[in-house]
Amino acid sequence: MADTLTLAAARRSDTGKGAARSIRRAGRVPAVIYGHDRPPEPLVVDAAAVERLLAGVHAASTLFDLAVDGGAPVKALIREIQRNPLQQSDILHLDFFEVRANEKVTVEIPIHLTGTADGVRNFGGVLDQVMHKLQIRVLPADLPGSIELDVTALGIGKSLFVRDLKLERIEVMHDGSLPICSVVAPRTEEAAPVETAEAPAEPELIRKPKPEEEGETAE
Repeated sequence: MADTLTLAAARRSDTGKGAARSIRRAGRVPAVIYGHDRPPEPLVVDAAAVERLLAGVHAASTLFDLAVDGGAPVKALIREIQRNPLQQSDILHLDFFEVRANEKVTVEIPIHLTGTADGVRNFGGVLDQVMHKLQIRVLPADLPGSIELDVTALGIGKSLFVRDLKLERIEVMHDGSLPICSVVAPRTEEAAPVETAEAPAEPELIRKPKPEEEGETAE
């Protein structure tokens, strides 16, 4: 199950680009919360607190207890993080989506491969992970922080698929035949052919002698 993080928020009445810039200069981040037919509610949160909480977690699969103006916290997921394109560490805006305990949510969860594949360890193969995130539907209480897949027994030329995941109380939104990872044989570099090009012979000049040259004899 994913960790639940606590974050304080405050309602805000000022909206627009100018207000947002003022909020950021004060070390805070403009945000909004919506969901369950509620109108979007503008909020503001502390920038340093958000950065500290998001360090080392997958934001899309992390539950927040969002306490607005000191009230009872509501469960929420981050649906969008807008960052400064020139300075990715700067958060410009946050979208929170309120969740209910008895309603499933659709999220993307990171897939972490564990162990060292047999084909890598004993035969010099290369582990190739082609799917890094898994889309699932799950109740908030059963939301995992990540999905772990053991690749220890995976040999050369073998693959693991979505159907190989052993998940409880989780509905996977992908086709079971989609590959997650495989072990490919090591690449062998072919020796480049050795070129033994010979220098081309000088062309022989053939021309018809001029009239004045005809009849001349070498001295």
